[in-house]
Amino acid sequence: MGFRRRTRRRALIAGAAVAHHHDRKMQEQYEQGYDDAPAYQEPAYQEQAAPVPPPEDPADQIEHLAQLHASGALTDEEFAAAKAKALGM
Repeated sequence: MGFRRRTRRRALIAGAAVAHHHDRKMQEQYEQGYDDAPAYQEPAYQEQAAPVPPPEDPADQIEHLAQLHASGALTDEEFAAAKAKALGM
């Protein structure tokens, strides 16, 4: 008997054994019935609070604004206003 033939035969036998075991297990569960199974319980509803973002560091905000100003996305006036707002002025 060739190697491939033995391998296919072993796979077929192993597959049949697994299927038989599965069928037997399902039959046992069927015979036991569903009375032993715990009843489904609706999970309790818990209201979750929205996550609060951490307070931003003014230095990080100003650095970001400076990058936007350097790239030309913010004018001098917009940069000054946003910087004052970040510093709380």
